Amino acid sequence: MTAKKLALPLACAALLSVAVTAQQKIQINGAGATFPYPIYSKWFAEYNRLHSNIEINYQSIGSGGGIRQVQAQTVFFGASDAPMTPEQLQGSPGRILHFPTVLGAVVPVYNIPNVRTELKFTGPLLADIFLGKITKWNDPAIAKQNGGVTLPATDITVVHRAEGSGTTYIFVDFLAKTSPEWKTKVGVNASVNWPTGVGGRGNEGVAGLVNQTPGAIGYVELIYALQNKISYGAVQNMAGEFAKASVESVTAAAASAASQMPPDFRVSITNAPGKGVYPISSFTWLLLYENPKNKEQAKAMIEFVKWALTDGQKYCAELGYAPLPEGVVKLELPALAKIRTTT
Repeated sequence: MTAKKLALPLACAALLSVAVTAQQKIQINGAGATFPYPIYSKWFAEYNRLHSNIEINYQSIGSGGGIRQVQAQTVFFGASDAPMTPEQLQGSPGRILHFPTVLGAVVPVYNIPNVRTELKFTGPLLADIFLGKITKWNDPAIAKQNGGVTLPATDITVVHRAEGSGTTYIFVDFLAKTSPEWKTKVGVNASVNWPTGVGGRGNEGVAGLVNQTPGAIGYVELIYALQNKISYGAVQNMAGEFAKASVESVTAAAASAASQMPPDFRVSITNAPGKGVYPISSFTWLLLYENPKNKEQAKAMIEFVKWALTDGQKYCAELGYAPLPEGVVKLELPALAKIRTTT
């Protein structure tokens, strides 16, 4: 066979090899918050349709579990609704970066038979319920905020998260900002010593327990209230308004975030000032190592995050999340370059 005849099959083989390499399957595993699970599931599925060789698997186990697993490096990325503490960051085997992905709301959900009216809550009122100081639905403190609503003398069953949870962190962060007693007695953490109540695992578990328990009150991410058709209340904001959680009211909470955003993106926006603000709002974060071991997965994950921060934001509203402010996205995209993709 001549050199010219040999060259053609060799060239075809080379092209085939390049094509196979380009479509090499890359599987990335992550774990963490249940708060963003609906939007993350949507994103991972849509991105896989666009890039069939990239498969991202995510375990919805709670923010605390996500932080522990990313620290142990049993997953490539973690996800949390509570920023990692300085102690957690220092105790990790490498530098971990935070990337906000969407905004969401935590809502007080309740199950009061024969009450169809939307209830109103203040921060101190919610704190007193979860402190166990208010034990009946017809308590004068609840009635005061809900004039005209016939409230039953039913016992209140408090439902909270059983595991370390970013949703808990957001909720108690708000309570601590509005109730000095809560701040002193319970404090702010992803896992707290609850003064009263029963625990459910994940937003799913809390939503399920509230649905099954007449007289119950709990807290879940907005989409879980919508999906489970559970009543949820309006919450008083700093402007004195009783605001209902919505894309618009959560976006309003983040309006000043871009100008006040710290370089590491770890920020709280609960009880934010301004009119139209829903006060129990928060960013949720992806947690990625600055110098990950697997560079191919790092390259793929960076491209996914770029897509999620831009094209992926259009899926937020239909699932009850608010898209990131443009100013925050502009800060994040260059920050992705910090992740090392070469040895």
